[in-house]
Amino acid sequence: MLRGIDVSAYQSSSYDTDGLSFVFIKATEGRSYVNPKLAAQTKRARDAGLVVGFYHFLWPGNLTAQAEYFVSKAPERKGDILAVDWETTGEGTHATNSEKDRFIRKVRELRPDNRVILYANRHFWLNIDTTSYAGDGLWIADYVSAGKPRIQAKWRFHQYTDDPLDKNVAAFESKAALRKWAESA
Repeated sequence: MLRGIDVSAYQSSSYDTDGLSFVFIKATEGRSYVNPKLAAQTKRARDAGLVVGFYHFLWPGNLTAQAEYFVSKAPERKGDILAVDWETTGEGTHATNSEKDRFIRKVRELRPDNRVILYANRHFWLNIDTTSYAGDGLWIADYVSAGKPRIQAKWRFHQYTDDPLDKNVAAFESKAALRKWAESA
């Protein structure tokens, strides 16, 4: 299993990259928020030679506008991974299954040279999701032993803790295998 983390404006731009193969960086949320540390956090990952992913926190409604906003703000480089973060918003709502699916497809249409994946927690995957559509792969959050999420579906990434920060593993044999997968969108 490869080790990685995900970061947002809550984390430092000089996060520790030792032993990591990948990092996911929050880029956007809705149609107006951009992570103010996006450029610095991206530079840190690229300088360390990590596979880089960017995620968008999805709100209900305005799916095309959100997808366009996300791809306009997330750096564009072949081999980067794009992810939709599908969970409950601060207002207690969430995008529907069809909205989640349309968003993934729209991002894939706008960025055909990038893998597009779904981030969801175990509750959403088992109880909210009805389509099992995760684009190019599932990034599942389930805070248990690394690499052992309690789901039956095939997954690519597993967020297994948020203490002291969001830590993940990836189901790839090597960083080279992850990079090859990411670049073969």
